[in-house]
Amino acid sequence: MTARRHMLSLLGGTVALVTLIGSQAGAIAPSRLTEPDEQNANDWLTYHGTYRSYHFSPLDQINADNVRQLKVAWMHQPGRSTRGLQSMPLVADGTLYYSGSYSRVFALDGATGEVKWSYFPQLDEELVAAQTHSPYNRGIALGNDKVFVGTVDGRLIAIDMKTGKPAWDTKLIDSKRLTVGFTGAPLVAKDTVIIGAQGGEWPYRGPIFGVDAATGAKKWEFLVVAGTDEAKATWGGESWRTGGGGGWMPGTYDAKTNTVWWGTGNPSPLYDWAGPKWKTEGPRPGDNLYTSSVIGLDPDTGKLKFYHQELPHDAWDFDSAVGEFVMIDRDGRELMVHPNKSGFVFVYDRNGAKVANVWRLVENINFVENIDPKTGELIGRRDMVEGSHQNLCPAIPGGVSWNSGTYNPQTSLYYKVGQEWCMDLDVVRTTPITEPMAQLNIGANFKLRNPEGGKAHGHVSARDPITGEKKWQVDFPEPPLASLLSTGGNLVFVPDTRGILHAYDARTGKELWSHNNGIGHNGGIISYGANGKQYIAVMTGWGSLVGDEYPALFGEPYTNMPKDSGALVVFTLPDAR
Repeated sequence: MTARRHMLSLLGGTVALVTLIGSQAGAIAPSRLTEPDEQNANDWLTYHGTYRSYHFSPLDQINADNVRQLKVAWMHQPGRSTRGLQSMPLVADGTLYYSGSYSRVFALDGATGEVKWSYFPQLDEELVAAQTHSPYNRGIALGNDKVFVGTVDGRLIAIDMKTGKPAWDTKLIDSKRLTVGFTGAPLVAKDTVIIGAQGGEWPYRGPIFGVDAATGAKKWEFLVVAGTDEAKATWGGESWRTGGGGGWMPGTYDAKTNTVWWGTGNPSPLYDWAGPKWKTEGPRPGDNLYTSSVIGLDPDTGKLKFYHQELPHDAWDFDSAVGEFVMIDRDGRELMVHPNKSGFVFVYDRNGAKVANVWRLVENINFVENIDPKTGELIGRRDMVEGSHQNLCPAIPGGVSWNSGTYNPQTSLYYKVGQEWCMDLDVVRTTPITEPMAQLNIGANFKLRNPEGGKAHGHVSARDPITGEKKWQVDFPEPPLASLLSTGGNLVFVPDTRGILHAYDARTGKELWSHNNGIGHNGGIISYGANGKQYIAVMTGWGSLVGDEYPALFGEPYTNMPKDSGALVVFTLPDAR
């Protein structure tokens, strides 16, 4: 079909370029998102695959016996891939949707890669240039007949799934004044689209928004920083005005209890020079709710149902904004598994987020002596006063990052990347910022280093998700920064930072296949079915705040690895002859 270009399509004061080629069918009814995983085996409908957040595909056409035959089926290059491709593709009814840097969105034929439509929102380029984290986008959401994407200039946009035309465009944040926007994927829960803003080191109260999926009207806003009277009392004086928080990665939805689970970011300023006197002194005295917490929200109203603050008064940037919430039922218990950036994994009872267990994923941890596995209480905190400090572990990128692990219900194992590194830092006094501006408020200078007596590295381990018991582990010279995938074919796929995509036996950890994609991985990976065939789709492209530390710590191949390119690479088995 002849391509039709629609230029300067004006909606809500924004201008966009939409390119249409062909059409596709299908709408994603809310009930479809809550169906058993097997009923949507060919699809990948949410950021985490399904609401259960397994990052698992039951498809087994590609399996441990034939994975060595896997070949590239097709590729797509979105262009302008600043900081690579960090998003998670989605698939519905044979059509693959994904976002690239600058919130560019594409709809492709899942079998051939043919472009069905593309949508490029016009962004505030001056604001984009001023933002430290921009311009990457980590994903989209599907719901009813729309594709939803957030932008770094503070908008949430709905795009018609069939035509690629914008249906509505809602401005949620004054990004010119606040210098924050959206980098993570939204989540659709019934008729509401939920998205969290950047926060953390930014002097902003890091809200999470609920937006009507049909109209784009804002339904509610939950302030992560001092969003209730109870929370405001945990910020000494007016320190809540310095902000932080946020919840930039998507959580999940528990339909049984009508609850959205979300992880929140660290407070600002990040490092606090008060040291052990943090309860009464320093720039933000107190626990600083609801930062570095797991929270439960009513998707209809945005009201807080429950919370657990994983790190009260987080002074290390080991926040809870990792959006991974894995729902596991075992021995009559309904549990939720949530990795914290610190390298600890929290296990909760899904009824109210009561701590059921806490276990260590990584070895190099000394910011605390331990976390009580029964209560979640921090034991032996290392709170740092102004001045120099050596060998804080893990380093600021954390024991885990935002990339997702995977749970395979067939092996009952949870596969997760662990990061083993430390840092030296100088904690400095900063001026608390009460009026947001284009400035981070970190409160320290730092340098990543090897752990004492060892070398910085990464690993992928297979564990019991409830107890943390380790089945096997594969070590990497540098921590992988991309998400993982497991499948019904007894496979675990690991995209590494050097550009190699690995496939391992899910039960033993034996490597079965690998392919060099030519550049580091820093994004998502999924599996889906189209026209009777199974496909593996992985994002490539390098460049992130964490990746920026690799050249100094690890050298090549990162010293000269490009940060302005990326491609979606899709694999399948060759046709039978």
